[in-house]
Amino acid sequence: MQVQPYLVFDGRCEEAVTFYREALGAEVEMLMRVKDSPEPPPPGTLAAGSENKVMHASLRIGETTVMASDGYCHGRPSFQGFSLSIQVTDEAQAERLFTALADGGQVQMPLSKTFFSPRFGMVADRFGVSWMINVVQ
Repeated sequence: MQVQPYLVFDGRCEEAVTFYREALGAEVEMLMRVKDSPEPPPPGTLAAGSENKVMHASLRIGETTVMASDGYCHGRPSFQGFSLSIQVTDEAQAERLFTALADGGQVQMPLSKTFFSPRFGMVADRFGVSWMINVVQ
């Protein structure tokens, strides 16, 4: 069994994909737009003008696959009750990733030394997705 996160950006997925490519070095494995679907969406489920929105995307971030879409494109993304955790072995890499994710976002806990890590911090990125950056040794 495998569990993979699936993030719904409610209309901002393409922007998020670009951001994660730059901030985290994410690789786009697949991206399908609504207009490219072999079947049309049920009537009334998507906002008008959503044909170019992302129906499904698959990103590779390190060793993890993160899936994403625009969902119903209503413009109200909500990411609550979870965080994505990034484990790195290098403090400089932790600093770089934390700074990149914090750009346009909100630092929840500054990257600093803790009893369990030489560097740990929490940040919500510009889309509201919570991230934890942790240096493991």
